[in-house]
Order: sequence, then structure tokens, then C-alpha cells
Amino acid sequence: MSRRYSAGDRFPDLTVSTVDRPDRQVGELLHGLTVFWVLRYVGCPFCQLDLVMLKAAYDRIRAQGAQVFVVMQSDKAHIRAALEQESFPFEIVCDGQQRFYRALGIDPAENEEAFRGDARRLAEKIAMVDAKGFRHGDYEGDELQLPAIFVVGEDGIIQYAHYAEDVLDMPAADELPGLLAQLRRE
Repeated sequence: MSRRYSAGDRFPDLTVSTVDRPDRQVGELLHGLTVFWVLRYVGCPFCQLDLVMLKAAYDRIRAQGAQVFVVMQSDKAHIRAALEQESFPFEIVCDGQQRFYRALGIDPAENEEAFRGDARRLAEKIAMVDAKGFRHGDYEGDELQLPAIFVVGEDGIIQYAHYAEDVLDMPAADELPGLLAQLRRE
């Protein structure tokens, strides 16, 4: 298992690229609170659902003085293709080399059973994916990659860090504005 970061740690000043902007340092991106929402890849139906839910909550997130960068194992070509179907108000970091994941200790699950987690919760998320009509696209990166979330202040200090224990162990996008409000009060 790689080194994991916690609230109070300095976020590493990694080089990241998005679909439209190549090679920027994380430190250049930090304005207000910055959320790094780390998912798997754009072809993953769960990730497609998370992107849409994050988009729906984005105005409330911005109202808390925060911005979001979604990190995916996808390359620019796959993300561009996805953006032809739907636009998002946040940037997507393209990390096909999984540098972000390794630097932050965001490890994949040890096996498929650990990845899936609770069967009831998994069935509920599958039903939500099916209701929205999301279908599996191309596979990219590590299929057992687990998600994570980090909230980083302008000073580069992590305010909140969460490493998922299974694919569903993440705050819901609609919970993020409340979490951000709480962090601003602390």
C-alpha cells in the first residue's frame, strides 16, 4: 500500500493535464477550496453517473467558494469523446499514466469482491445507472481502481481526504456542498 494523505498534510504539487490545458502544477489550480474528485475512467457507468450527479450539485459547490477537478485514468481522446455527449462545468484531469493515483496512494482493490463491497448498495447503484441509461464504454487503466476525494485549501493544505474502501464508499455529490460548508466553518 502506498503512502496515504490526511487532513493537515500538504497536497503534492503534481503536474496535471486536462482535456484543454496541458501540464499545469496543482499549486496553480488552487483557488478557494479545490476538490479533487478521483474516479476510475470515463467508460465506467458508475463514473458516468457520478459525473452527472456532480454536475447537478456544481452550483451549490461553487456557492461554497469551491471548484472541482475530476481525475480519471482516461486519456484525452476518451474524455473528449465523452464531452461530445455532455458538457461539464468542471475540468477533467486526464491521468492515463495513473501518476496522480500513485502519488496520492490511491490503490486499487485487492480483488473484485473487495472492489464491489456491499451487494445491496451495489444493486442500488446499478439500478441508478440503468435508470439513466449509462452503458459501459472502453476499459482504461486498472479495472479495480478505487476512488478518492480530497479538498485542498489555497495554501496547499488538505482539509479533507477520503480513500474509498470499495467502489461505493464515497460521499454522494449532493453531500459535497454540506461538507464544504462544514470545512469553511472549521
